[in-house]
Amino acid sequence: MNLFIGYIFLGLSLSAPIGPINAAQLDKGIRGGFWHAWAVGLGALLADLGYMLAVYFGVSHMLDAPYIRAFLSLFGFMVLLYTGIESIKDAGKITTQPLRGGDSLLLKSFLSGFLMSLFNPLSILFWLGIYGSILADAANSFPMDQLLIYSVGIVIGIIIWDFSMAAASSIFRNILTDRVLKGISILSGLSLIGFGVYFGVQASRMLFL
Repeated sequence: MNLFIGYIFLGLSLSAPIGPINAAQLDKGIRGGFWHAWAVGLGALLADLGYMLAVYFGVSHMLDAPYIRAFLSLFGFMVLLYTGIESIKDAGKITTQPLRGGDSLLLKSFLSGFLMSLFNPLSILFWLGIYGSILADAANSFPMDQLLIYSVGIVIGIIIWDFSMAAASSIFRNILTDRVLKGISILSGLSLIGFGVYFGVQASRMLFL
């Protein structure tokens, strides 16, 4: 039981560092409230589960191919650049009133989180590197069905962090002034653009160097 809780904390610690998903959750939460930020987290989680399954079932060598990484980095660059520019452009439209077109906007938030995580080279490096090494090390001590249980612990940790980020961003939305919210949205957008440029540089190096 203590080991399972340890894997939950591992999922929390892996989600906590500032990255494009956290920045997007903060922006969506400020712009649309808890459910929009939560949708970003769930979309990202779906992509993470796909990578987790790929590593778990031993097809991670495909993700390790340089041209696959370059393709994903290039897509990540485009997704993050678009999302960041949209965040800055719409910073002046932040309102504490419920957004219209709720279901379609929630789907857009979900897809945004999914695509950002799917084409995020940092996600690939994590699942291939950290999770892959954890899986390889634990395989020497535990049966495969127990490894699956511990993997669920990592997922639970990620879900707890995503829920916390969604709750925090919606609280900010309710207690901060419009000017501060606009500033946070602009900073989130700049952060997303920065990550996008980083991924674009990585893709260029893999393709042309």
